[in-house]
Amino acid sequence: MNCYQYQVGGSLSVDAPSYIERQADRQLYEALKQGEFCYILNCRQMGKSSLLVRTKHRLQQEQCICTAIDMTRIGSENITPSQWYKGVVGELWRGFNLMGKVSLKSWWKEEKEVSLIQRLSSFIEDVLLVHFPQEKIIIFIDEIDSILSLDFAVDDFFALIRFCYNQRAINPEFKRLAFAIFGVATPSDLIQDKIRTPFNIGTAIELQGFQLKEAESLAEGFHLEKDQSIAVFKQILNWTGGQPFLTQKICNLLTLSSKTNEDFISKLLFDPAFQVENLVRSHLIYQWESQDDPEHLRTIRARLLAHPELTARLLGIYQQILQGVAVEADDSREQTELILSGLVVKKCGYLQVKNRIYQEVFNLNWIEKKLNSLRPYSQAFEAWIASEKQDKSRLLRGTALAEAQRWASGKSLSDLDYQYLATSQECDRQEVEIQLKAERAKEVEARLIQEQKASELQRRLLIVICFAFIKTLAFGLTAFYKCNQAPQNEQNIRKSEIQALAFSSLDIACNQRLNPLTEEGVTESGVRSHRVRSQESGGKIAWGFAPPNNFDHRG
Repeated sequence: MNCYQYQVGGSLSVDAPSYIERQADRQLYEALKQGEFCYILNCRQMGKSSLLVRTKHRLQQEQCICTAIDMTRIGSENITPSQWYKGVVGELWRGFNLMGKVSLKSWWKEEKEVSLIQRLSSFIEDVLLVHFPQEKIIIFIDEIDSILSLDFAVDDFFALIRFCYNQRAINPEFKRLAFAIFGVATPSDLIQDKIRTPFNIGTAIELQGFQLKEAESLAEGFHLEKDQSIAVFKQILNWTGGQPFLTQKICNLLTLSSKTNEDFISKLLFDPAFQVENLVRSHLIYQWESQDDPEHLRTIRARLLAHPELTARLLGIYQQILQGVAVEADDSREQTELILSGLVVKKCGYLQVKNRIYQEVFNLNWIEKKLNSLRPYSQAFEAWIASEKQDKSRLLRGTALAEAQRWASGKSLSDLDYQYLATSQECDRQEVEIQLKAERAKEVEARLIQEQKASELQRRLLIVICFAFIKTLAFGLTAFYKCNQAPQNEQNIRKSEIQALAFSSLDIACNQRLNPLTEEGVTESGVRSHRVRSQESGGKIAWGFAPPNNFDHRG
């Protein structure tokens, strides 16, 4: 029996029979032979490290001097910039086997007067290019995403790579030097300076899953006829979508099952689709967290939940994809993170779930549970969705809305979350406006009532004033009339008195001339008076006032 072995996880050796050469192998090999800067930035467990090992071996077979630096070996926690750059130089020194040729300790001390990036640059130019004067030098850098955990920026490191390629126009020796970077990151994650970044002058190598024609050799381990093996392998790819780790794992599970179960092969041949599905569900999907060994599905979950400010948005986008919504790829940060998790793939300009296994494990129920655990308003939100967005009583208002907005601040949420919060805000605004209008109406009504009361009071007061005025006017007119009548009567009386006095005086005067007979009298006031008896008055006595003695009386 053929001892065909599958390797689940880890880098495959150069001679591993289960290694599948893909289009990326050919692209990377040709690009590095031409001295191009290449980068393979993809999700985990897609075969990047195996591709590195294989390509490095092929280039070494053609007399290229190669080394690979694993950035996780240098470390990223509790490390200083000096230690990090010295670690990179040390890996190059060790990888190119310069021990005994160059004293790293002495060389590093000699360069202590210059900056760290200049030391690395000097090591490449003065050591590597000098010790290997004819050969092509290719430096592979794996697990580059580990630098994202550093406490300091290493933009100068990537700027140096760009410098080495730009320097070719000045120093032809740099044409013999090439770099290839591998990791789970995006170029903008690694360096954001577009002027100094090397990624805009490099070649991106896209790593796809296994295709049927290029991966047919994996079916050799089934120990079946070729046609039968291919039929079974098609069913495996139907579940894995060509994902290398899962494909290797199911192939391995199938061979193990055939060894432990004598009836398995006959059942497999009779109904390959059912048997493969049963194998996948029982060993990968059912209670997947406990059966995920080596870890794969948990790695995807960890990537989805790694950034709390993005988690809701990532899950929201993925939820739309599961619901059949056509999500157009836009290279946004959220979509890029979703692709780097390995859960989805960009195809024909749209995002799609990478395979059926992921769709079964990370299904809508799982998404809803995760989203509900994140949202502080999950119950109201779910009820609103269940009502087809019609039940306004489920919308947030007042303090609850303010708390939800504070929670959402700085996060990237799903479209439904944004719609729910926006609808809640609009409804809350409308209700506040209605309440304000009602309060204003009450204020206006109260003001009108007060004004009516004041108006009534003023009307009554005006009536009272009018009555008082009329009464006063009547009294005034009466008094005025009386006042006018009194002087007239008094005037008439005085006039009568004066006339009487005048006539009396005239009579006296006449009497004095005719028959002076006077009788002196004294008034009550002591004024001397003359009593004149008029002969013509029939003997009657008429009193009158006589002027004093010193008064010039002229008869």
